[in-house]
Amino acid sequence: MNSTPHAYAKDFWKEANRKFNEPHFRTERVVGIAAKIARGRECDILDVGCGPAAVSEVLPPNIHYYGIDIAIQDHGAANLREADLRTEPIQFGSKRFDIVLAQGFFEYVEDTQAQKFAEIADIMKPDGKFIVTYWNFGHRAPHHYHAISNIQSITEFRRDLARRFRIDSGYPVSHNWRHRGPSRRIIKMANKPIRVNVPLVSPKLAVEYVFVCSRKS
Repeated sequence: MNSTPHAYAKDFWKEANRKFNEPHFRTERVVGIAAKIARGRECDILDVGCGPAAVSEVLPPNIHYYGIDIAIQDHGAANLREADLRTEPIQFGSKRFDIVLAQGFFEYVEDTQAQKFAEIADIMKPDGKFIVTYWNFGHRAPHHYHAISNIQSITEFRRDLARRFRIDSGYPVSHNWRHRGPSRRIIKMANKPIRVNVPLVSPKLAVEYVFVCSRKS
């Protein structure tokens, strides 16, 4: 694992998070996964590194949303908690969750990845699910955002994830010739049905991956 710490703090992320005010393609896909896990049941979901809480806008009403982030835009919301997760644990009081979501979070955790996996496992209900995404740094045209502090291969990330969780499924969120999520409608439509790793293609063209995990007994 290659970790290059950066001192990007609350003021930086308060502005950077505004770029995600509107739900994007990755969000649409992970919300679809969460809805299938819930199957219409009343569920609580914790969005780790929630940014502007855009996920809450597209969840079905049976999934009750909670978010935690270093820079919360809406300080009056009881379901949102502000915390610097580099130094504070991932928790929401004593609450346990049916689903924990971490999309676009683990690229920024410096050298605390294993610790954060453990914290997430501790706040999941026994039959809870963990949905996590991670960037494909093995892409044919890798792009590294300057704030990223936790760079590793998908193989390394999956191996570390499997030490704490049982991985139920894992596949690319999207494929794109350029190292960024799809924005054109036709590319989005082509990516939505893909829920498998495509041999030879995915290692070089997958933008990022999603893993759905269960707690190990």
